[in-house]
Amino acid sequence: MEYEFTLKFAIPGTNADELVDRLGAAGCTDALVGTGQPARIALNFTREANSAMTAIVSALEDSRKAIPEARLLEITPDFVGLSDVAELVEVTRQNMRKLMLKHAATFPSAVHEGSSAVWHLFPVLRWLKDHAHYSVPQPLLDVAHIAMQINLVKESKELERGVQREISELVA
Repeated sequence: MEYEFTLKFAIPGTNADELVDRLGAAGCTDALVGTGQPARIALNFTREANSAMTAIVSALEDSRKAIPEARLLEITPDFVGLSDVAELVEVTRQNMRKLMLKHAATFPSAVHEGSSAVWHLFPVLRWLKDHAHYSVPQPLLDVAHIAMQINLVKESKELERGVQREISELVA
């Protein structure tokens, strides 16, 4: 099955042409390389694999071989606004907003609320599939699930152990 996702890395000042050559040699020939931001690189993969986990893990391993000094920032798709979700499921933003407001009790909670709310994509897609009976492609659902899990693990590693224990007890 084919899985689409993006790995975003912080990189030290490295020549972009050199990076592209190194990525190709390491097996990342199935990625489009974006170097538009200074000290950042985005690798947009379309990878064939038996599972989303296998696709993402193999892409991470290949990327690390090519750029060992890179620091993973984020795997997408994960953090999204309503417009992003609407585009993915091919409806209008207004339609998504109506669904969210009409089903406020069951619609997934945003991870950030404010003038621009942000959700993890996976719970929203799962909700759309299970509660609103939308057709959500399984590869997208799988990639969103694995991306969220890896991003959460990555972020949790930045917590101090004592703080992590104390917070775990509060949110259980």
